[in-house]
Amino acid sequence: MTQRLHLVFGGELTDPSQNVFRDTNDIHIVGMFPDYASAYNAWKTEAQRTVDNAHMRYFIAHIHRLRDEEAAASPTEELGS
Repeated sequence: MTQRLHLVFGGELTDPSQNVFRDTNDIHIVGMFPDYASAYNAWKTEAQRTVDNAHMRYFIAHIHRLRDEEAAASPTEELGS
């Protein structure tokens, strides 16, 4: 069974119309979740908690899309470290 990991994180943006964080050291990592439904619930909770700050945004990152073990490695990945 494939895991569908999701990361919920957020922070204050420099401008509400852009996705640029004011200070990357202050990014709030809410957590890693095993499915979209639980990630969405965590995202919604944090978004509602910070609704009064127009510069505050939370996001859901689909971590499972970053690495597919069955897909061929990218040319960069094949270079190694």
